[in-house]
Amino acid sequence: MEIDSRSLEGALVILGQLLADRGHYYEIVAIGGGSLLLLGLIERTTKDLDVVALLKNGQLASADPLPAPLLKAAQGVGNVVKLGQDWLNIGPSSLLEGGLPKGFLNRVHTHHYKGLTVHLADRFDQICFKLYASVDQGPHSKHFTDLIILQPSSEEIEQAKNWCISHDVSEAFAIELDKALEVLDGSD
Repeated sequence: MEIDSRSLEGALVILGQLLADRGHYYEIVAIGGGSLLLLGLIERTTKDLDVVALLKNGQLASADPLPAPLLKAAQGVGNVVKLGQDWLNIGPSSLLEGGLPKGFLNRVHTHHYKGLTVHLADRFDQICFKLYASVDQGPHSKHFTDLIILQPSSEEIEQAKNWCISHDVSEAFAIELDKALEVLDGSD
């Protein structure tokens, strides 16, 4: 199912209420298209909300696996509101291993939903993540389109490039990164 900002917001409200009713409280850190939708930075639909980490006692922690009560509640909400069971996607949680952009937590935008707090990656951090994903999926991907919509400055692109290189030091990645940057430069 394709998720728009309204259906995503509604699902988070229901999930937060359900968690609170069950006596649970979680903090998740989200990136990607769902996060951009919630911030009002894009208008396209998405398939899920990408969870890069949990926040526990002010510290980033792996979201893989999600705590069982959170996973069960999210699956239930997904079934009820017709988003599917996997609308909370922990696939991007591997990014945490290499480190998020410096100062990431200082820039997050926080939304509260009773038993759930969602920390959304800032526009700058999204530029880093979207550039990284664009290298992998190419200039015709939704990630590249999102990157163009975010209108990064040359300074932001340089910082994003440096972050990307810190996550993949291979020569092949560097070549593909340069190609992506050439296409991006030509899209102005």
